[in-house]
Amino acid sequence: MAEELAGLVVRSATALTFCDVYVLDEDERVLEWSGPAVPLGEGDAGWVAAHGRPRAHADGRGLAVPVRSGNATIAVVDVRAAGTVLAEDATLVAALAELFAPVLCSCRRLRTAQEREHAAERFAERAVEAQEAERSRLSREIHDGIAQRLAGLGFHLSAAQRALPDHHPEAAAQIVVARELCDLAAAESRAAIGGLRPPVLDDLGLSAALATLAREADVPGSSLDITVTVEGELEDALPDHVQTALYRIAQEAVGNCLRHASASCVDLVLEHDRDRVRLRVIDDGTGFSIQDVFAPGRRPDSYGLRGMAERAELLGGRVSVTSRPGVGTTVEAVIPRPRTGRGT
Repeated sequence: MAEELAGLVVRSATALTFCDVYVLDEDERVLEWSGPAVPLGEGDAGWVAAHGRPRAHADGRGLAVPVRSGNATIAVVDVRAAGTVLAEDATLVAALAELFAPVLCSCRRLRTAQEREHAAERFAERAVEAQEAERSRLSREIHDGIAQRLAGLGFHLSAAQRALPDHHPEAAAQIVVARELCDLAAAESRAAIGGLRPPVLDDLGLSAALATLAREADVPGSSLDITVTVEGELEDALPDHVQTALYRIAQEAVGNCLRHASASCVDLVLEHDRDRVRLRVIDDGTGFSIQDVFAPGRRPDSYGLRGMAERAELLGGRVSVTSRPGVGTTVEAVIPRPRTGRGT
C-alpha cells in the first residue's frame, strides 16, 4: 500500500519525479519501505519521523513530510524533483499526507489482525501436532507394554489350562473365566491403540490406510462398492497429525455412509496439490437436508459432521458437505500443507 500511495503522489504532482513512503514499524524503531530499513533519526526521513515536522532536503530538490495519526507520526512521505520543489507540489504532498494517515492505520490494523490470525493457526496446529505425538506415544506404550503382557498372560493361562488335571473342575472353570477376561482386556487394549493412533497409518501411510478402510467397510454380502483414488504426488510425506486428521475424517464420512446413506457406491478421492491436500468422500445414497441436520436439537448425528469440520479447522483447513434428499452426499476436506520450516 505504501508503494501504491507513493505512485499516487508522483502522478498527482506537477514536477515531482520520485516518491517513497516510509512506514514506522510496530516497535517505532525503524522506517520500513521497499529498501533497507531506515533507523529512526537517520537521514531526512528518519529525522522527520523522530521530530514529527516536515524537512526540506539540503539541496532543495526534495522534501520529507510526516504522516500523523493523532499526536503520533506513523509514516513519512519523501519526494524528490529534478529541480527545486514547487510550492504547489509541497502543498499537495502535505495534503496527501493527511489523507494517507487513515489508510495506513487501517493497513496496520489489518496486518496486525492477520499476524494474530496466523499465530493462532500456528498455535492450533502445534497443539494438534503435540496431541497426536502424545497419542502416538501412548499407543506405542500400550502396544509394547500392556498388550504384550496380556498376550503373555493369555499364553500362560492356556498352558495352565492344558496342564491342569481333570479332577480340578473348579480350577479349570476359573482359568476359563480368567482367559475370557484376558481376551477381553486384550481386545480393549487393541481398541484403545486404534483410537489413539490408527496403526495402519504407521504401517502403510495415508493412501494405503484409506484403501484398508475401504476394504474393511466393504463387508461380505454387502452391495456397497467402495473405491479409492489417489491423484498427484507429494515430494515429502505429510506430517503425522495431518494424516491422522484426514484418515479420521474419511473414517467418519464412510461410517455415515454405512449408517445412514443406504448407498451402493462410495468414492474416496485423495488429491495432492502443491500447497494443499483435498479429500472427497462421495456417495450415491439417500442424501439429506443440510438445514435439517444442523438445525438446533434436530439430529444427534450432526456431531460427526461438526467433528470433521473442527479437525480440519484446527489445521487451517475446512470441510464442506453437499447433499440433497435423493441425490447423495459429498464430504470435502481441504487442508493446507504445512510450509517448509513449520513443525512437522
